[in-house]
Amino acid sequence: MLKTLIVVESEQAAAEFGLANVLSFEQYLQDYPKRDEPKTRVINLCATGQYLSKGYYCSLLAEARKHVVLPTVKTINALRTEHIEFSLSLNQKKLLESEPQWIFFGQSAYTHLAPLASTLYKRFAAPLLCIRLLSDGRLLAEQGSISELNESQKQLLLTTVQALSESAWKRSSKQLHARWEMAILVDPQEPSPPSDEDAIAKFVKAARKNGIHAQVKTIETLDDINQYDALFIRQTTAIDHITYRLASKAESAGVVVMDDATSILRCCNKVYLHDAFSYSKVPTLKTHVVSDATLDTLTHLEQLFSYPMVLKMPEGSFSRGVYKVQDREQLTARLEDLLAESALVLVQEYLYTDFDWRIGVLNGRAIYACRYHMARNHWQIYNHDSKRFSSGGFETLPTFEVPRAVLAAALKACKVVGNGLYGVDIKEVNGKAYVIEVNDNPSIDHKVEDAYLGNELYMLIMTEFVRRLEARGKYE
Repeated sequence: MLKTLIVVESEQAAAEFGLANVLSFEQYLQDYPKRDEPKTRVINLCATGQYLSKGYYCSLLAEARKHVVLPTVKTINALRTEHIEFSLSLNQKKLLESEPQWIFFGQSAYTHLAPLASTLYKRFAAPLLCIRLLSDGRLLAEQGSISELNESQKQLLLTTVQALSESAWKRSSKQLHARWEMAILVDPQEPSPPSDEDAIAKFVKAARKNGIHAQVKTIETLDDINQYDALFIRQTTAIDHITYRLASKAESAGVVVMDDATSILRCCNKVYLHDAFSYSKVPTLKTHVVSDATLDTLTHLEQLFSYPMVLKMPEGSFSRGVYKVQDREQLTARLEDLLAESALVLVQEYLYTDFDWRIGVLNGRAIYACRYHMARNHWQIYNHDSKRFSSGGFETLPTFEVPRAVLAAALKACKVVGNGLYGVDIKEVNGKAYVIEVNDNPSIDHKVEDAYLGNELYMLIMTEFVRRLEARGKYE
């Protein structure tokens, strides 16, 4: 049987439960994963309604630590964006019109709500669902906090938690389709898109040679994802963003997606990558995650790192949300600013190099390699404050010319994330490789990333789509 951990927001809440396997979010953050721990599943009872909250990070970190978690981050994001249409009986309407109702692991205290509770739990597998009836007749489901429960509700929750510890968690199935149509999602207004127009044209041509009818779409012109077999996202992705929601929706419909919602989720949050890299022993720079800017925390950081330090927002692309601080004053000010937006912030040692490696990896295989040089008079590849020299130069090389340590680190890092299309950023010093991050939806521009392979790079990616399209349904 799996070891079960129940995570709540505070030590006070944990004490109220009175169970040995109940711990606070801070305890879960600091004490796990443990060496030689058994297979573990996590019941996340923290509030998840707010993006980048403790509840959000609890599920995110659980997935990074290879813990089976309820709810998953996909479920949390779905709850934040979806309303449900459901044919309600008269008794159900009366209950919901009088006050919001609670569902505990798919169960309700009211017999009349049992079918609704079961249906919602299959769609949104979350421990605590608070459901409300909206004025237009739709249902709003949210994961609440145990602090909102009365004593009888807490007792019911405790009973169902204990029962769940002895049961299996089921996953939903996917609907499959049979047509061979592809949507390539782009944003023409994006200042730094993952692929330029020439590269997109080459993707369309490569798709056609592989028997795929690819259409370039924007979010406004992509009417119904269900009519496509494949979705290729060439718009910068983010978790709290239409790209993630579209990828999730497409996957639920059986569409082959690159990059998939799980890859977006894992790559777009540096807290996940840090925790997953640590768990899997991926070589990376010394990093520490903080949740406050107290004097004790600042002192501890100064004991761990020397100045300058690098502070990173959990989410950001093209060097955005990354800051270098030179002293205690800058550290305090910047950390307080970042913590106002996110419950967690990463602090990392500073290591300057003349260039960063970018290794393109597709389904566990390195397919291209670039050296991106730092922007002029700047410590990063991109300098968003400079109009003239906003980015450095580049060199594109065959993968067989890449140092072995760099390639090995890139492939090991990608195993943590998945089997999609990734760009791995790596610093190399004295023959040692340090993974900075894994990017889903990596840059592929004409005459840059394709400078060595040419059209073959686009063919490799479309051939992988074909392989996945042909494999659909074989292992369901």
